[in-house]
Parts: sequence; structure tokens; C-alpha cells
Amino acid sequence: MTSDSERLPGPFSSQSRLPVEYVVPLKWDSDDELADLTDYLHRLADWMDVTVVDGSRRELFDDHQRLWHPRIRHIAPDRWPGRNGKVAGVVTGVRAARHPRVVIADDDVRWEADALRRAAQLLDQADLIRPQNYFSALPWHARWDTSRTLVNRAFGSDYPGTYVLRRDTFLRMGGYDGDAMFENLEMARTIRAVGGQELRVNDLFVARRPPTARHFLRQRIRQAYDSLAQPARLLVEVALLPGLVILGFAARQRGGWRGLALSLSAVAGLVVSTAEVGRRRDGGAAVFSASASLWTPMWLLERAICVWVALGCRLRGGVPYGDQRVLLAAHRLSTLRRRARRVTPLEATESPSSRAPSPRAPSPRAPRP
Repeated sequence: MTSDSERLPGPFSSQSRLPVEYVVPLKWDSDDELADLTDYLHRLADWMDVTVVDGSRRELFDDHQRLWHPRIRHIAPDRWPGRNGKVAGVVTGVRAARHPRVVIADDDVRWEADALRRAAQLLDQADLIRPQNYFSALPWHARWDTSRTLVNRAFGSDYPGTYVLRRDTFLRMGGYDGDAMFENLEMARTIRAVGGQELRVNDLFVARRPPTARHFLRQRIRQAYDSLAQPARLLVEVALLPGLVILGFAARQRGGWRGLALSLSAVAGLVVSTAEVGRRRDGGAAVFSASASLWTPMWLLERAICVWVALGCRLRGGVPYGDQRVLLAAHRLSTLRRRARRVTPLEATESPSSRAPSPRAPSPRAPRP
């Protein structure tokens, strides 16, 4: 996948910088987490070049500029079609990247130097590297959400808030659709559609900060909506609620309340065991707490209900996203392959060290996922 001239230099040290661009697509309505992010970005800047593509409103943009420039390149997003404005930040950042290897990361992701080097080296084997996120702190809602991650790991891989990719492949595919709600999946499928290879690295663990409980609750329907892009998963999830109701009714008829309790306990034990398989897979027990597996029945019940709400949103024109609705979860791979035959490659941009927002409103940007 990589020529000898593009291979990384020897072992990482504080004196050697990675020839990698770190891109953060950002849109904030408040600066509550600014100090923590600033500390992290300055630490990153010791290791590699960093670009923040900032779609925050002008006063916040200016505050970020004062704190980050010139050590961290700070630019506004270019226009890009679509309702999911995070895509505009990703496309802008990759086009402006100064290196052939690019890390894309949400603002709550916290890489370490050794993991960055390993991920960059893995691009010798593939065009897109998918690592594994875990929460660095575990309030109740982070344990709840971790149970979803563990189920994903039990049956394959999770979808993280960070990817590592080859810039030339991204430019060759012409970017990706800004109208996809599940934009990570849309990007990965678009790379595969043009012949790129995705490598899932379930033991490449990358920390992320947990959201607030309020933000977690707001994400329940939107996360369920992502299943509309995965037909097999969707079929299983829509069967959960009627299946549980039928099971409960039958158990109650045969064994009374005791029979109902035993049946539900058996289901809970099965899903906890499934999550535990995912927790232990590929060394996950080192970063995932055993208590997270115990939250899996709660997540299963949540998804059994929320997937039906997501289907209702689909019939009403899409899932709410800011002041609009997004209809598309993600395109099928076959659709993207047909589109790839007539795609126009993107050109790299020569971005200044800092670029302020246009006086005209930029394309809509995504809130923190």
C-alpha cells in the first residue's frame, strides 16, 4: 500500500515528529471544555501537525484563535453540500492536510503517542484504520453506552469517533456525502467503494471523554437511526420489542409471575454474557470495566424501543438534527460503487496557517457526536 519513501521513520521519541496530520472538526456552542481541549491540542502539537476546522460562531472562533494560533493551525470549514456539517469539517481538514497520513478525531477523543504511531504504521497495509474507543471516565451513562460498544465488539467491531486514513485515497474518492447521518459509516463505505481497504483494529484502544448525561440522552434516537444503514442489524432490532412482549406473555401464561421473572432473567443473562464476550475480545478487558456488561439489558431495552421511534422519524422525513431533519442514514455499498464510476477527485488546498470564518454563514456543522 505504501512506497518506501512514504514509510514512517524509526522509533518515536520526543525529538522526532510524526509525518501525520491530526484533524479535529469542531463546532461548539459553548467553551465549557475549552481548557481540557487546549491542553490536549498543545500536547499533540509536540508530536505532529494539528489542524482544527472550526465551525463555531464568530466570537468563539476568535477565542479559539487566540489560544491556539500559531502553534495549531485553526481554519474555518469550506462549503460542502449536505445537512450533516461535520462532513464539511472533515473534507476541509483532509484537503488542507500537510501529510499523506491523516488522523480524523472528534473533539472528545484523546490519543496517546504510541497509539498514533501504530495507527500511522498500519496505513502501510490499508487505506483506512478503524481503532476502538473507550471512555476514560465512567459515570452511569458512560457504562450504559459502553454496553452498546461491547455488543458491537462481540459481533464484529464498534464505530469509533476517530479514524486514520490515507489522504490520497480520500481525495481520489471525491470526499463523501454530507447528507448521511451515520457519516463515519458513509466515509468508510465510500473508501471501500473506490477500491480502498479498511482495517479494523479492535486492540488499538483510544480514550475519549464521556459526554454529559443530557447529551447522552439526546443521542438515543439518533444512534438507533444509524441501524437503518445496516439492514441485518435493523431486522434484529425491530424484532426485539415484539419478541420480548411475546416471550413475557407466554412465560406469564405458563408459569405466572415466577415464570416471567425466570424468562426475563434468562434473557438478561444471555445479553450480559454476550457483552462480556465483546469485553474480553482482543484484550478489551484492559480498558473496559466489567460493570459495563451489567448495563447491557438496559441498553437492549432502550434500543428495542428507540429503533421503532427511529422508524417513525424515517416516515416523517428523517431524524431531527438541529433545526432540520436528516433522512439518509448511510448509502449502501453497491450504490456508492456505482457512483464511484463517475466521481470527480478532490484537489488538495493550500491553506494559510489560520483562516477566519466567511462573513456569510458556513455550511451547517455537526454538534459533538
